[in-house]
Amino acid sequence: MPLLVKLSTTLRKQVPGYDPNTGLDLEFVPGESAEGLIQRLGLDPKRIKIIMVNGRSAALDQELRDGDRVGLFPPVGGG
Repeated sequence: MPLLVKLSTTLRKQVPGYDPNTGLDLEFVPGESAEGLIQRLGLDPKRIKIIMVNGRSAALDQELRDGDRVGLFPPVGGG
C-alpha cells in the first residue's frame, strides 16, 4: 500500500505534480523515517513545523509504515 502524503499551504507549490484534492501517493520504503520522506519530496526538514502520521503528531525520526497517511505543515504566522 502506498503512503498518502498531504501538504499544507506553501509546501504544495514546492512538490511538482502535487494535487491538493487527492494528495500524493508515494511508494512505501521500508525503514524510511518522516525526515527521509521529507527529503525524498525535495523539501527542507527545517521548513517543516508539524508532522502528522495517521492523525497523530510525529517527530522527524518517526519510522513510517506501509499505508500511513502523512501530513506536513510549514510554520504558520499570525497575530
